[in-house]
Amino acid sequence: MTALQIRDVPEPVRARLAELARERGLSLQSYLLDLVSDEVRRQDNLAVLRRFGEGRHGTRLTRADILSPLHQARAARDETIRDEWPETRPESE
Repeated sequence: MTALQIRDVPEPVRARLAELARERGLSLQSYLLDLVSDEVRRQDNLAVLRRFGEGRHGTRLTRADILSPLHQARAARDETIRDEWPETRPESE
């Protein structure tokens, strides 16, 4: 494994990081490794989301392309339920 070193960390920052580590029952080193690892995962996730958003992977469908058939199918389902079980109709109908 590789070692990382951060220079010129202000003492209040180091103290707060040590406090946060203690609160979690971790050594400062373990806590910082968790922070760095989480940041790497977040950036990887953001990169995937950007690729999907740019349409380079996944679907090229618009939100309307997806939602329109969904809303139509739900409306048809609701109509079927109302026809088959009239007692489920709201009082206003």
